[in-house]
Amino acid sequence: MKKVTIALLALLGFIFIVPQTGNAIPAFARKYGFNCNVCHTSFIKLNDFGQRYRDYGYQIPGQEGYEKNVFETAPPLAIRTSFGLSLIKSHSTTSGFNIYGFDFLAAGVLHKNISFLMIYTPRIDEPAADYRGSAGGSNPSQLAAVESGNILFSNLITDALNLRIGRFEPAYHAVSSKRSYYINQPYEIYTFAKPEATPNINYLFDDNQMGIEAAGHFKNGFHYGLGVVNGTGASPDNNTYKDLYLDLYQVFGRGEGQSAGQRIGAFGYLGWQPAILPSLDSMPAGAEFNGGDNKSFYRVGGDLSLNYKTFNLRALFMQGKDNKAFNNLDSTKDYKYNGGFVELDYAALPNNRLLISAMYNMVHPPSYDESNRINAFSGLIRYYLGDWTAVNVALHAEYTHREVGKDQPSKEDIFLFLVDFDF
Repeated sequence: MKKVTIALLALLGFIFIVPQTGNAIPAFARKYGFNCNVCHTSFIKLNDFGQRYRDYGYQIPGQEGYEKNVFETAPPLAIRTSFGLSLIKSHSTTSGFNIYGFDFLAAGVLHKNISFLMIYTPRIDEPAADYRGSAGGSNPSQLAAVESGNILFSNLITDALNLRIGRFEPAYHAVSSKRSYYINQPYEIYTFAKPEATPNINYLFDDNQMGIEAAGHFKNGFHYGLGVVNGTGASPDNNTYKDLYLDLYQVFGRGEGQSAGQRIGAFGYLGWQPAILPSLDSMPAGAEFNGGDNKSFYRVGGDLSLNYKTFNLRALFMQGKDNKAFNNLDSTKDYKYNGGFVELDYAALPNNRLLISAMYNMVHPPSYDESNRINAFSGLIRYYLGDWTAVNVALHAEYTHREVGKDQPSKEDIFLFLVDFDF
């Protein structure tokens, strides 16, 4: 605990001595002449108005049909990136200057209640965006990908039914990893992968998915999201079964549970993957194929978001189970694990220019796979620069102490000192 306290004090000192990748879209602020904080507590995290604006298909609630579409305004384009110094201490100490991703974003209204979102991440060979080593050749630090590409049909039933089609962040991401303040530290339960244990499972909770989603809300504060997706992220599906998910949550009080009101929810995901894959050597070039002997897996959990003044407490717990047919460690048992995180954010100073956050992550795999147990403690401080219309430059200092394993865990301490900007 003493180590964590010292680290946080060091981060605070950095912020005030020296004059990151976000999912904010400053083009919207430019469109309306708004401050970015109209939609964000502090970019990149959405506040209640921002959540409603997103849910309404990038239309101001109550102004549907009066919005200028993308053909009547300047192209709604934005760019985000972050760069700075990383310091990693594990078996040895290393440091370096890095770029942490680069994204192009476009979103807007095509017609009343019809809107789109496109996020493209170009391939980065140089300069390296990965602090673990240089990139180049067959080892790029960022692969080219359409992270999101979807169209949204809003208000098919007023407020109660909206359809999103394409690749999108699914509703069961109750706490969005795409809008996390943390650049180096993920939500561990989201990114937990078990290649040695269950290599045939091609599903990752943190992935944006391809499919269709219905979502909506009601006046009593009840929200739902229901989807049918491939379940393979950006990869093509290799079986005839599609995955299903359901997300439900209730908001108490005024707000959306982002920066006001209190939210509690539950989610479930049911998927199928083939336990038998045909040999690619026996397939004609370019042929598509389905695997055989499909088995199920599931993810279930609950979440909450509590607000008091400018404090926001978010927590999520999840349990996962993969069928024993996928379990390379013990083929007589299903692979079961659980985990979650707790995050406390505090915004201070006028216009929320100072953001302080602390987070704890944990993942508990089954007893025969304790070497993959994870515990991580993180903290960060962000200070925002810019004028009233564009508070879109942040000085960012982040620290994580991470342990993997149970009896003799490997330990790692990571410091990041970055400039994060979005324009």
